[in-house]
Amino acid sequence: MRLATWNVNSVRARSERIAAWLKRSDVDVVALQETKCRDDQFPTEVFTGLGYEVVHHGLSQWNGVAIASRVGVSDVRVGFPGQPGWGDPEEAEARAIGAVCGGVLVWSLYVPNGREVDHPHYAYKLQWLARLREAGAAWLAEDPQAQIALCGDFNIAPQDDDVWDMAEFEGRTHVTKPERDAFQALVDTGFADAVRPHAPGPGVYTYWDYKGLSFPKRKGMRIDFVLSSPALSARVSGAVIDREERKGKGASDHAPVIVDLRPE
Repeated sequence: MRLATWNVNSVRARSERIAAWLKRSDVDVVALQETKCRDDQFPTEVFTGLGYEVVHHGLSQWNGVAIASRVGVSDVRVGFPGQPGWGDPEEAEARAIGAVCGGVLVWSLYVPNGREVDHPHYAYKLQWLARLREAGAAWLAEDPQAQIALCGDFNIAPQDDDVWDMAEFEGRTHVTKPERDAFQALVDTGFADAVRPHAPGPGVYTYWDYKGLSFPKRKGMRIDFVLSSPALSARVSGAVIDREERKGKGASDHAPVIVDLRPE
C-alpha cells in the first residue's frame, strides 16, 4: 500500500494539481491538511472521479483535514480523544480526522502553528500535542499490534538538519525545545518517523515559504511527517518526499510525503 500526506494549502485552489498528482503518484491513501473549506465546499468529485472515497472535516476557510482512499474507508473519527480547542469560547478546530483504510488507522493531522513563542497559540500547540500523545499511547496500550499512521503537518522541525539555517530560527517557533520535546514524546510513545531512514538530511525538506525565493534557494524546513506505530513500522519498505510537486505555478508551499508499505 502506498500512503501519503500533503498540506495542500487550499484544496479548491489546487484541485487540478491534486488530481494530476494522484494519477502520477499512484497513492492508495492520502491525508490532506489545510483544505481551507467547509464540508459542503470540498471538491469531492475530484477524488471520486479517480476512484477514491473521501472524508473531510472543515468548518471554515481555515484549517481543514481530509483523507482520500481507494482501499476503503471505515470507522471515521472526527477529532481525537481529549483534543483541545481554541478561541473564546473555546471550540475544537478542524485539525484531525481519522479513518481505517486498507486495515490501517490513518490520521490526517494539522498541528497548530504556535505563531510566536510568547503567544497563547504556542501554549495551545503544546497542549494539542500533549493530548495527541496521550491518545496515541492509549491506542497502543489497547492494542500493541495496532496499525496506525499519524500523518500530517506537525509544524515542528525536530532536528537541526530539518531547517536550512538554525541561526535564522533563533527565538522562533517550530524549533524550540518544548516543541521538539513534544514531538519526541510521540516518538517515545512508539510512533516512529517512517520517512527519515529513507530520506535523511541535511537539506531534505517538505516546506518552503513562498517569500524570498525560498524554494530555488533551498531554504526549507522538514515539518511534514508520517509517524508509524510499531506494527506499521515493520511494514515500511521505502519513503520519498516529492519535491517536484513544489515546483511550478500554483504549487502548495508543502511537498507530498509518500511511504510505501509491504503487504501484511
